[in-house]
Amino acid sequence: MEKKLSVRSWDIKVGRLEVMLDDEDARDMGLHPKDRVKMFANGKPVVAIVSISKNLVRKGEIGVTGDVSEVCKLNDGDVVSVIPAEKPKSVEYIRKKMNGEALEEREYEAIVRDVITNHLSEIELTAFVSALYINEMTMDETASLTRQIARTGEMLELKKKPVFDKHSIGGVPGNKITLLIVPIVAAAGLTIPKTSSRAITSASGTADTMEVLAPVNFNAGEIENIVNKTDGIICWGGGVNLAPADDIFIQVEYPLAIDPHNLAICSVMAKKFAVGADFVAIDLPMGSETKVRNMGEAKRFARDFIELGERIGINVECAVTYGDKPIGRAVGPALEAREGLIALEGRGPGSLIEKSTDIAGMILEAGGVARKGAGKSVAMEYLESGKAVQKMREIIEAQGGDPNVGAKDIAVGEFSEKIYSSDRGYVTHISNKAIVKVARAAGSPKDKGAGILLHVSKGAKVKRGDVLYEIYSESEYKLDQAIKLAKQLSPVVLEGMLLKRIPDFTVFENE
Repeated sequence: MEKKLSVRSWDIKVGRLEVMLDDEDARDMGLHPKDRVKMFANGKPVVAIVSISKNLVRKGEIGVTGDVSEVCKLNDGDVVSVIPAEKPKSVEYIRKKMNGEALEEREYEAIVRDVITNHLSEIELTAFVSALYINEMTMDETASLTRQIARTGEMLELKKKPVFDKHSIGGVPGNKITLLIVPIVAAAGLTIPKTSSRAITSASGTADTMEVLAPVNFNAGEIENIVNKTDGIICWGGGVNLAPADDIFIQVEYPLAIDPHNLAICSVMAKKFAVGADFVAIDLPMGSETKVRNMGEAKRFARDFIELGERIGINVECAVTYGDKPIGRAVGPALEAREGLIALEGRGPGSLIEKSTDIAGMILEAGGVARKGAGKSVAMEYLESGKAVQKMREIIEAQGGDPNVGAKDIAVGEFSEKIYSSDRGYVTHISNKAIVKVARAAGSPKDKGAGILLHVSKGAKVKRGDVLYEIYSESEYKLDQAIKLAKQLSPVVLEGMLLKRIPDFTVFENE
């Protein structure tokens, strides 16, 4: 049954093509909530998901979101033709995966196509991601989905090959190593187009940190120009249409607090496939509060990354790194950018320089710049000689930033509070999760100057009254909230040499 309906547009966007019908109109058409309609607007057919209301639209009207108005070029009062539409074939494939069956590449292609064109409802998307979490995927499936995710967006075409890249699977605050690795590798004449993420649950993503130094939002053509000019870039992956289906899957995973293993690997490798990477160094931080909690899990990740790389034509080498404490001392965009520049100038904390040169060395060896086993020392030479910091200034300038910026020029939050030790002892634990929660309470990553600067490291001997860490914020209120949270969570744990007395009782009591 076809109906002619008058458009009522709403200035909201939900990330999907959705329309709302009056209850009576929906009954006439035999429609239920989450069914689909095909709407003919300005001669163009568009499929949208249906909601139904008795009050928000009147009979003879169709409510449309900003997403629909934008796609169909609709205005209030426009008249459109609407007919019921069938569910896409991909819904059948999602059900198949829910039953634990393996999918073929054409079936993943259909699912990804419908994800990108907003033809799947939020419930159907959630069902798909949940099915991958419960049933997992074969490696054939993982390769198929990786290729399809990559092909939904733009593919970089860089002049200078081979192309090198790196990725950390996260979980460690202050992991600003990209700020050192990219200029070291680019200074050696290798091509490294690093597209990075913004923070979702962390205190700062690499893109948030780099944005303190230069713009990070570029399209594919701009990325190609910058990389062809400087050999490197550190930009926001969400600013360019690389593997856009992956971003939609991440939006589904976040509220569910799930991260399907094979989908996580797809997510990383699809974006590397899209930038044309020939070699990728994967950082696997291992620790009690990271995604990789033990060596067994690290080996599983490494095996799967390497096998997937072989199937899609990318050479992969993995590094299992120490993840039981933050990298360096700074956590938060401006604090991390400042510490990154200090390290590039040759004065940074040992953990940051060690990890950065280890992974940069892997890339230099793969690129033939250093012989096997000598990559770390060659990477250190680029750092100590000043070639890396000079290359970083070239990259900053090419991205539209000030090439003369120094560590002292980076502004951090004007409000701060030092947290002192109330006892003496040794630092036995620094909680990554607690550090992140306190930094976010202070305003990070949205407030660039917010974060935490650690004054102690694990194993350090501490006296009563020593400064453990300092909290920075751009707001007095947020600083107060962060201080209260820090008192509750105690991110830095102290213990004496005596851990426990066994048994702990009194033999004689004074009368």
